[in-house]
Amino acid sequence: MHAHNRVAALAQCALPESTITELERRVRELCHRYADRLPFHGWHHVSFVRAKAADFARENGADVTVVEAAALVHDVNYLIRRNSAAAAGRGLRLDLLLSCGTAEDVACWIDRIVDEAEMSTRGPDISLEAQALSDADTLFKTLPITPVVLAHRYLTENGVTLRELADKIVGEQREVHDEGYYFYNPSAAALYSRWALANLELWQCVREAVDDPAVQDLLAALT
Repeated sequence: MHAHNRVAALAQCALPESTITELERRVRELCHRYADRLPFHGWHHVSFVRAKAADFARENGADVTVVEAAALVHDVNYLIRRNSAAAAGRGLRLDLLLSCGTAEDVACWIDRIVDEAEMSTRGPDISLEAQALSDADTLFKTLPITPVVLAHRYLTENGVTLRELADKIVGEQREVHDEGYYFYNPSAAALYSRWALANLELWQCVREAVDDPAVQDLLAALT
């Protein structure tokens, strides 16, 4: 799509601020109501991803309001089923978007963006909107504080073991890192790639450590 045609298309699809405000209110209310079920993917996560995704959207020319909406609803699947893929939340996601006045075609577009941005399946050529969302969500995973402060919350929320989490992180993220599209935004890649590599190395070390019988005994003693 030529640049001027894309701008025109985005202008038609942009969501009014009132829609974003109402969507934010409803998602925040759900996160607070079910906070005990969302110790990792709660409002702290959603608000961080929403803010950073909007910043990345402004940089890459994506529709900022559509990206904000996608960020607000990207993890509602965890309200439907523990340890689930984004697609598990499609019904709730669309209900939230439509009930806030989003046109059906735009709501379906936002749902596709969420699917496109998912770490386990994303590729190098996803849309600009999905790139902005993906970079924000990936940054949350990459933050040096995440394994220190939040990893245990992920284990609790999703009912997985430390080994399963380590396998998931390395299994899903190593290839996209090595293929060069861990971050799509050049400034994000420049700022955060060192964090990403350190995080992947840490979780690779966790995978190796939990195979040690003495470490297994230590973990068993702590549970």
